[in-house]
Amino acid sequence: MADTKFTQPVMGRRTFVGGALATGALAALAGCGGGGGTEGSGTTAAPAGDNVMGFYLSEPAYIDPYNAQENQGTAIARAMFDGLMTWDWDTNSAVPVCAAEAPTVSEDGLVYTFKLKEGMKFHNGDAVDAESFVRGWKRVASPKMETPSDICYHLAPVAGYAEFNAGDTDEFTGLKVVDELTFEVTLSAPMADFPAVCCHPGLVPVPQAAVDDPKSFLEQPIGNGPFKMDEPWKHNQYINLVKFDEYHGEAPKIDGVYCSIQKDPDTAYNEFKAGTIDFAQIPTGQIKDNVDKYGKSEDGYTSTPGKQCLLGVELSTYFMIPCSQDPVLADVNVRRALSLAINRQNIVDTLYEGSRTPATSIMPTAIDDSEENVWQYCKYDPDQAKQILEDAGYTADADGKRGLEVTLNYNGDGGHEDLMSTIQLDLEAVGFTVKQDAVEWATYLDNLSKDEFSLGRLGWTADYPTMDNFLYPNFYTGADNNYEKYSNPEVDKMMEEARQIQDEEERKAACRKVCALIGEDMPVIPIMFYAHNYVASERMKNFNYDAQTIPHFETAEIA
Repeated sequence: MADTKFTQPVMGRRTFVGGALATGALAALAGCGGGGGTEGSGTTAAPAGDNVMGFYLSEPAYIDPYNAQENQGTAIARAMFDGLMTWDWDTNSAVPVCAAEAPTVSEDGLVYTFKLKEGMKFHNGDAVDAESFVRGWKRVASPKMETPSDICYHLAPVAGYAEFNAGDTDEFTGLKVVDELTFEVTLSAPMADFPAVCCHPGLVPVPQAAVDDPKSFLEQPIGNGPFKMDEPWKHNQYINLVKFDEYHGEAPKIDGVYCSIQKDPDTAYNEFKAGTIDFAQIPTGQIKDNVDKYGKSEDGYTSTPGKQCLLGVELSTYFMIPCSQDPVLADVNVRRALSLAINRQNIVDTLYEGSRTPATSIMPTAIDDSEENVWQYCKYDPDQAKQILEDAGYTADADGKRGLEVTLNYNGDGGHEDLMSTIQLDLEAVGFTVKQDAVEWATYLDNLSKDEFSLGRLGWTADYPTMDNFLYPNFYTGADNNYEKYSNPEVDKMMEEARQIQDEEERKAACRKVCALIGEDMPVIPIMFYAHNYVASERMKNFNYDAQTIPHFETAEIA
């Protein structure tokens, strides 16, 4: 997914990082999420009988699941919709939700047949059936949506996707209603990780209302999950979720979630300290103070009273993107030297109190910790960087400059300034001439798409926790998140072959070879692996915010 990690989430989940997106609705929050607490207590004193959690949110891009592209909108979609499968962190596997059982798979690995549970309903009372899954998945892939989805690539493995997505036909041949409760999906080629793909929060069923009145659905989606919206989205103010009494699964223990949309994480943190929000991001430089005050979560992801700070490793990587059209960065020697010049350990120690981890490749160790994934140029060795540049003909002058100019491009609304300034100093130390250029998020993404940048930045959070999800979307020729325009036919072939390997350990071994080969080309410059930096209030008896940055409201409890 892409990004919000500095002061926001990740999308594509490409990490969607744009801090100053929303204005607060604190008066409304006081009435819905709790009131008075003492400053700094980390305790939300809720009104009598109140069983509603207050949750910090930046203004989402979309809450309609068809375009659930970043963490903020995905949090809402995940609360309101259930798909066929979900990821079970205890077993580290995809498990059924709307599916009554694991899918049956044809002998050739192409046809997945899902039997649905009986009696499931949407929030408006409509039945959840096979047709509703076809309807939902077609919305994700359709080019005829007013704003076509940015997450349609998840359905690329399905037969007929290319023709349907191109608008050449109204039929999506790989999706089939066998009967009311049987949904069949045919792939164009075997993909052993496909059950994990089905865990994505965008691949959910929708009622006919989504087609009949799409504008209303954008503002108040009608889902089938444990929570529903009782009013339309109040942009830049709040989103209110209430428990769905006819939910097919185990009933939530809380009555609702008041999602307070704040203009930035620091404002949300102040509201947390004032007792009006139950969950917020810890500001830069204040992690140790919060741990001392509120205690540290035992597993890094679950908050309980006295153990409220969540610092677990995320399935996310922050990386720099060399533009393929930049004549300086087109040279692999320059990219390797760039990577060697950056002191990643200094970045995580000085900017993040050591809470994050220097990236050793694009692949987070939380996904796969094999040494085979380590890229040899993802270390700090400025002397080797200088030698590579010298050997490549970039000789230093009397001032140490080598005639190599790069611009650090980034979105200025995401809190990246200190990081970029640190990288600038590292690069200048080995002879680069460096400038910075910051623009707002939408413009920045547009510039990436148009190749109007030099050395950009992005983050990537797992859509589903598989190695393939870090490799294919970012490095397959023509893939949606491949902003660096990387193309290696051998890598493409190896990815395609790895997807078809049924044995999980064999598939991982094949993905490691792909990762290593990409590392020799250095099409991106990995910087760090993200980690949580969140704190929950003492009144949360139990709250889980997982490694994929998904809040589990359905299992949350208030003391």
